Amino acid sequence: MLVLGIESSCDETGIALYDSAAGLLSHALHSQVAMHAEYGGVVPELASRDHIRRVVPLLRSTLENAGKSLADVDAIAYTRGPGLSGALLVGCAFAEALAVALAKPTIPVHHLEGHLLSPLLSAAPPEFPFVALLVSGGHTQLMRVAGVGDYELLGETLDDAAGEAFDKSAKLLGLPYPGGALLSRLAESGTPGAYELPRPMLHSGDLAFSFSGLKTAVLTLVREHADALTEQFRADAARAFQEAIVEVLVKKSLQALKRTGLRQLVVAGGVGANRQLRATLDDEARRKRFRVYYPELEFCTDNGAMIALAGCLRLQAGTPAKTAGDFAVQPRWPLMAGAGSR
Repeated sequence: MLVLGIESSCDETGIALYDSAAGLLSHALHSQVAMHAEYGGVVPELASRDHIRRVVPLLRSTLENAGKSLADVDAIAYTRGPGLSGALLVGCAFAEALAVALAKPTIPVHHLEGHLLSPLLSAAPPEFPFVALLVSGGHTQLMRVAGVGDYELLGETLDDAAGEAFDKSAKLLGLPYPGGALLSRLAESGTPGAYELPRPMLHSGDLAFSFSGLKTAVLTLVREHADALTEQFRADAARAFQEAIVEVLVKKSLQALKRTGLRQLVVAGGVGANRQLRATLDDEARRKRFRVYYPELEFCTDNGAMIALAGCLRLQAGTPAKTAGDFAVQPRWPLMAGAGSR
């Protein structure tokens, strides 16, 4: 079974081909970061227009690299939501029109489910069940994953997502868009312990997160040093911020493993690429004898491969594909409503 995957939920256009027997055959991705940098954030209308320009050339290159044609495709998976309405509509309309022309079925995929399952693209994937930490610019959640479509929400952020806090704190420190990755690199040259920032909800007794207060603490720190915003100050502040957020993410993840009795942790989403987060979790895994899995770095951000994989796994799990041509996107779509039941 060969599944074509299409991702267009925000500012990356991703196309991929996933074979149920051979695995990922080919994928292509275009990022709009350079285009949106001028505006300091994603401009939805520009994002939608760029998806329109990119989707056909990316499809052609993906097919060519895999040595396949559209006639070889058995089903088409695409991101139905959540995401930007216009951006989602580009991928959805393209997928459904292509499916009608080819007389192929479609599989609408939840964007977060794609991230959740992305570590299964690795050469040594985790086995069900596992605990998953979904940590990105839009979401921070802990899930118990028993199988494809069988998800239990253990805890989530009450306000800002971790990736959002990274980007907003980076902006407060004067870093250009997109600032999260730049803040992480800057933190590497920071002095440990130079500043102490709060660890929101670290001792809350539950698995919920909150990062708006941490962002406010960065703002206060910047204002207190407004007359001396040196490069070293920025590095020290970045390190203090990153240490605070990593400590919270790690402790809550360990609590989730303890409560569920599971020994496998999956970390997915853009913040899953953070080196300090990975290093800290790897150290804890060695000490406490559990296993931690990450997607390959190229699959931490939005991509078509995770959508093609999720679509294929959905079909294998018995989720019926739908008849092409009847579609709608869901910009706001809780994972529990779209892919799970608990």
